[in-house]
Amino acid sequence: MGTVRRLSPRPDAPELGAAIEAFLATIGNRNTAKAYAIALRALARELGAQTPLTALEGEPGADRLAAWFTARWGGAAAATFNARRDALGSARDWWHDRDWLTGDPLRRIRRRARTPDRAKALDRAQIEALLGRQSLALRERTLFRLLYETAARAEEVLALDAADLDLRNRRAKVRRKGGAVDVIVWQTPTARLLPRLLEGRRGGPVFLTDRRARVPLPPSDVDSDSGRARLSYRRAAELFEQATAELPGGPWTLHQLRHSALTHAAEDGANTSTLLAYSGHTSVASLARYARVSPEALARWQQSRDPAARRR
Repeated sequence: MGTVRRLSPRPDAPELGAAIEAFLATIGNRNTAKAYAIALRALARELGAQTPLTALEGEPGADRLAAWFTARWGGAAAATFNARRDALGSARDWWHDRDWLTGDPLRRIRRRARTPDRAKALDRAQIEALLGRQSLALRERTLFRLLYETAARAEEVLALDAADLDLRNRRAKVRRKGGAVDVIVWQTPTARLLPRLLEGRRGGPVFLTDRRARVPLPPSDVDSDSGRARLSYRRAAELFEQATAELPGGPWTLHQLRHSALTHAAEDGANTSTLLAYSGHTSVASLARYARVSPEALARWQQSRDPAARRR
């Protein structure tokens, strides 16, 4: 049998702000709750926390929500656009289950397809504009620099424990996608930042949350001295999005650091074997879409071959 729903919301449906906070309180994962709150609390600020939740019903509600959402996130990357819509969708479904809402106020907002982008790599000036920012917190500066210098996946770096690091030789063991154990190697800027970040810690996660963990976690994901938890991918992605939101072409994604590192290594003449070791790929086919020469490098190469330029 199908699900039976009320034809109209319950008369005791709460105001928008209360409905949002009630939904967020049900999410056990703190990082997920914070990510969902970005879109939901922005909606409350737009419409007013005291607005009845039922204001989202009907055609006017759907039109107003679509106009606000498009103005707010219409220019964002597909991943960000979809994440914000999914947050609203999760709240909508929860409100439906309580008969606080009966219609679909998101019906005018379609998720975006993530089309392949052959120009994902950032140029070197963009990378330096980000990594050279003194306003970045030490944790973010170290994480972003380490990701770029090693070309490692964010999940691999966030899984690092202090005991995995060989600071003297500027390397660490990581578990690659698929489970293989591999080694990543970094350069001087990261080598200078890591000891400052660790402050003598010899165990626990390298990258930690700002506050103590509020929910029980495996001991391996918590620093025993401070009680802080391992930084999650979701939170790291949010921090990166915030750090790059005001930069030209921003916000960027964490994956673009890896993509850029491999592209720049290819431009600098790294051979296929080196690129495979650098990226952790096991096949050239997988590597090919990352190690694409940028338009700027292609233009420099063409200029160097231009007969007229050589004559000059």
